[in-house]
Amino acid sequence: MSSPKAPSWARLCIVLGTILTVLAGAAIVAKEALFSYALRGVDQQNLLGDAGNQGRQPGHASLTGAKNILLVGVDARPGQDPNEPVRSDSIIIVHIPASYDAAFLVSIPRDTWVRIPAYDNGAREYPGGNDKINAAFAYGGSGLTGPAARSRAVELLARTIRNVWGVTFDAAGIVDFTGFQQVVNVLGGVDMYVDQETTSVSIGHNSRGGTEVPFRQYTRDDGGQGLDPVPGVTPVVYHVGYQHLEPWQALDYVRQRETLPNGDYDRQRHQQQFIKAVFKRMLGTDMLTNPVRFNKVVEVVGKAMTIDSGGIDLADWAYAMRGVSGDDVVTIKTNEGTFNQSAGHGTAEDLDQKTVNLLTAVRTDQVTGFLAAHPELVAGG
Repeated sequence: MSSPKAPSWARLCIVLGTILTVLAGAAIVAKEALFSYALRGVDQQNLLGDAGNQGRQPGHASLTGAKNILLVGVDARPGQDPNEPVRSDSIIIVHIPASYDAAFLVSIPRDTWVRIPAYDNGAREYPGGNDKINAAFAYGGSGLTGPAARSRAVELLARTIRNVWGVTFDAAGIVDFTGFQQVVNVLGGVDMYVDQETTSVSIGHNSRGGTEVPFRQYTRDDGGQGLDPVPGVTPVVYHVGYQHLEPWQALDYVRQRETLPNGDYDRQRHQQQFIKAVFKRMLGTDMLTNPVRFNKVVEVVGKAMTIDSGGIDLADWAYAMRGVSGDDVVTIKTNEGTFNQSAGHGTAEDLDQKTVNLLTAVRTDQVTGFLAAHPELVAGG
């Protein structure tokens, strides 16, 4: 993407395809010995701090009870000052019911207006206040760099979610876009259903067959994103239907929002669908029966993300989730897939009551029943 502000996209993507996929897949294919070997490069770090449930079920253990995983994606701008705060680009709650037979994906819109609690990360003190939820990640890591910044950023985001909706987390993951590109390359792309015609604002072709940016982006007077077509450049268009997306196509597709009628909500849905596609690809027969290739996938995943396993051994996560396949990953709409304007807060939005009730169902492990009563919230794909 050539825009100076990297568009949000669920880097989320890989994270789930990592925590869930890698875990479940490895246990099936390689047994604990190969699994432990494959995960040697996965960066593990305490991301949740005091905001997580770590310590309730430490070390080797048979997992019991419902689990929630916080997935955070970031996409720092090229050349960005490492001391400049980075807002989370994607926020996803992965709810695993106590039955361990499914995984529910709930995206929290990054512009959701919330109360962020006061927080001292050791470098800077944030007094607390109202802001968009993705600012919690920025304030948590402000003044820090590297692992310390990641840890504090995720912790404040988790605290915010806990304080506002009562949802607590047993594990977390954070992934960057650059690393995700490498993972999709190793997978060789993904097979997925494109559910609406999507025009790329970042990749187009000129009359000579060269690649150029098809639109010039600017900020309108109302604060929205404006697009001016570049003469002589035809944008790439993703048409509706089942298809194989090459790595560059898949990554470009899930980043688009400016040309979609519901903006971030359409992109959130595509990101969730992409997670399922990556999950299924990683659990494909050709992957599970080829330890060398599987190890290569895990190797690049390990370089692309950081995991907080919540004090639970990764092998135990894998065993508990051995029955979850790509078809068991359920993507859920928030705010019924549309922007819900927050009164008096400009470009921010609020969660509607149905979404608040959904988060209550996440907290109480009643998601299956809630969706049975509200099937319209299950996203397609």
